[in-house]
Amino acid sequence: MRITRIYEPQPLTSGAVISLSEQNAAHLCRVLRLPAGAAVQVFDGHGHEFAAVLTQPGKNAQLTLQGQLINQRESPLNLVLGQVISRGDKMDFTIQKAVELGISAIYPLSATRCGVKLDAKRLERKLESWQKIAAAACEQCGRSVVPPVHPVMELRDFCTLTETKGYLGLTLDPSATLRLRDLNPSGSISLLIGPEGGFDPSETALASAHQFVGVSLGPRILRTETAALSALSILGSHFGDL
Repeated sequence: MRITRIYEPQPLTSGAVISLSEQNAAHLCRVLRLPAGAAVQVFDGHGHEFAAVLTQPGKNAQLTLQGQLINQRESPLNLVLGQVISRGDKMDFTIQKAVELGISAIYPLSATRCGVKLDAKRLERKLESWQKIAAAACEQCGRSVVPPVHPVMELRDFCTLTETKGYLGLTLDPSATLRLRDLNPSGSISLLIGPEGGFDPSETALASAHQFVGVSLGPRILRTETAALSALSILGSHFGDL
């Protein structure tokens, strides 16, 4: 029988009794109707995961933590995604699937041809929603480390950041001859995915100036969400644990 996993961003230690968030209490007790004594697994988003027992059902639900669990579902490949914000639910989909594929961090980016324009308040709500999507994906796929979804950055700042950290920068270019399988990365990878209309020439030049290498996914032009997830899958297969 599959045991329910929940994310609780609070300190977790063996033997502790913790109170659940309103959302988790409702999910366990009202939606799943778990009784007292039901087995649960809980993780804090930083790699700590515990077996637990539901000792107090209801609105003010509590868990008693038991032994710490060994979770080896994190990818050995440190791979970050710089994704120009896409329209509608495409960005939500990309974040969810990127987490399932083992991404280490996600950087939403703005660009000249980005079709999404959000004011500060809507952007703050979006960022909160994206982080919740990442956490929910971890609950589903078994990860105990929730990748951070960083505040929206300018393309230049993202390129500078990952170059400074010594990441191997990759961006997709249909005209490139280099394929992902031909790489020989010795460290962390930064994958840069453009908007639905592609980067403009000045942005392509900017990425190149920051040592981003163009790679090809084949002769077909892929949608932004397809490109991101295809590249993550290939990188995970060749250099990670897929």
